[in-house]
This record gives sequence, C-alpha cells and structure tokens, in this order.
Amino acid sequence: MSDKKVRWGIMSTASIGKRSVIPGIQESERNEVVAVASRSLESAQAFANELGIGKAYGSYEELLNDPEIDAVYIPLPNHLHKEWTIRAAEAGKHILCEKPIALDEHEAKEMVEACEKAGVVLAEAFMYRHQKRYEDIKQRIKNREIGEIRGIHGVFTFNNAGDYTNIRYTKEWGGGSIYDVGCYPISAARLILEEEPQAVTTHALFSPEHGNVDMMASGLMEFSNGVALTFDCAMWAEFRNELEILGTDGRIVLKAAFLGDQSYEIIKGGQTETVPDDNINSYKLQADSFAESVLDGKPVKFPFEDILKNMRAVKAALESAEKRERIILN
Repeated sequence: MSDKKVRWGIMSTASIGKRSVIPGIQESERNEVVAVASRSLESAQAFANELGIGKAYGSYEELLNDPEIDAVYIPLPNHLHKEWTIRAAEAGKHILCEKPIALDEHEAKEMVEACEKAGVVLAEAFMYRHQKRYEDIKQRIKNREIGEIRGIHGVFTFNNAGDYTNIRYTKEWGGGSIYDVGCYPISAARLILEEEPQAVTTHALFSPEHGNVDMMASGLMEFSNGVALTFDCAMWAEFRNELEILGTDGRIVLKAAFLGDQSYEIIKGGQTETVPDDNINSYKLQADSFAESVLDGKPVKFPFEDILKNMRAVKAALESAEKRERIILN
C-alpha cells in the first residue's frame, strides 16, 4: 500500500462538508483536505481557518486549476452538480458529488461520460452504504435468516420548514424532500434487494410557501416477486431515520438507518438480537473507499451504472408525485 494520500479540494463552504464530510476525510489515513473554495475569498478563508485547511480560494475555477489537488468534493446545490462535475473532470480531478448526483438521468449520463472520458473516479455521496452492517444484512438475507423478503419500509424525515430561504425550497434547483432525503430509502432498497424497481407511485404535499417543492412525500416502489418499498420522506415533519426489512420468518430493524448509531436488530419469534454499532465514522469509510479507487486502482464500490439507475428511480418518484400517477420504470 502506497503512503501517498488523496489531496482534496472542497467546492463551497456548505454545512454538510463542515459538519460531516470534511471531518471524515481528515480522519481517514489516506486522505487530506488541502484547499477550500467559495465564491467569496473571505468566506473561504474563515472556513479554512476554522477547519485547519491550508489553502483558500475565492472561486471554484482557482481550486480546479491547482495542480496539487487530486480530488474535489462537490456539495453545491443540486442544479450545479452537472456543471461543476464536468468541469472538475475536464481539469483531471476525481469527484465525490453530493446526492442526488443530478436533476435527472440525462444530466447524470453527461457527468458519467465526462468522467469516463477523463479517466477520473466519480462517486455519489451516500455515506451510509459504506457501513459494514449493510454488507452483514445482505449476507443474512442471502442466508435466509429471516426467510423470504416480503417488503421494506424506510423513512427519513426532518423539520426545517421555518427556514424559508433554504436552497432546498427552490424547485428549479432540484429542491424538495424526495431529492434531499427520499433518495436514501430508495437507494437502500436497491442496495438490499440488488435489483431495480419496476414502478413507483408517490403522493406528496407541495407547499406554496416553500417554493411549491414536495415538503412531505409517501411512496410505494414496486420490485419483483411482489416485493415493495414503502417509504416516506419530509422536510416538514418530526425527525425519523429508520429502515425495516420484513421477511417470512423475521425482520431486520435499523432504528437509525442513515444517520447516527449503526446497530441493528434481528427480530424472530418474539426474540430480539441486537447487533452492536462498530462505531466507525461512515464519512471516513466513504473516504477510505474513494482513496482505494484513486490510489490503488480498485474498482469503485458503486459503478457509474448504479449512479444512473438510482437517479432514474429517484426522478420517477418525484415525477409520480407531480403527475399524480403511477410511473413505470421497467
């Protein structure tokens, strides 16, 4: 294993980077954050000073022109993901882009093609998928520990409705709860079932006082063999972050499926087994996996095809809510 590290530039001073992604990168042994860029040099400098980052830039272009940066993290608003991913790829930078990767599958395809052409790594920032428990759960399902899968129920809700200036409330920018948090249970169902949904029906609350984005949505996503994901997501409801996988002989429950404690329960015949949290930062695991691809040439854990298929499913969920009809995917 090489002693070399992936040198990161952070594109924007967004709170998700400050709170979660940057500390995860800094905790990883094979990654380091060397620069941050903002549209304001003053903002970038304050951010860099607070997080111990060596360089600050007053534009994203300057950061991309820095030859000492290997990879960039893009937590910009959703409608800017395509432009800056393509520009980063053309600059020869590897890219970790916040979810959802784009506004639709066509944008995601352009991004993927740019990264393929440039020979750079592109990863979508679903940090939870790097947790060891998801591999464990998939193996337990394959071992038929809970029998045949009958359904999955996932929820991710929070209440931020009082912040009327939030970028998530701009429809043209890819705002709304389905894109912000509904993408988690959707991606989790695809991950666990290892297949793509066939159709989706979603009902949503579109709020005029929040730019007419979906502030709450409930959906039914159809998979094969009569299995479905039922999910709800919200930016205007009590916080929840849960996943249940129901089988014929038992169920697996994640009380904190995407954020927080990484323990889970296996419930069979009235008996509950708790599998403890291994207490490893999900954002560190995400950075570790990224570094293996960049430094060691290891295939990315989630290939380009997965990025496109997930975007297709998430977009279909939103389209169903907007049209108030069932959307056929396959």
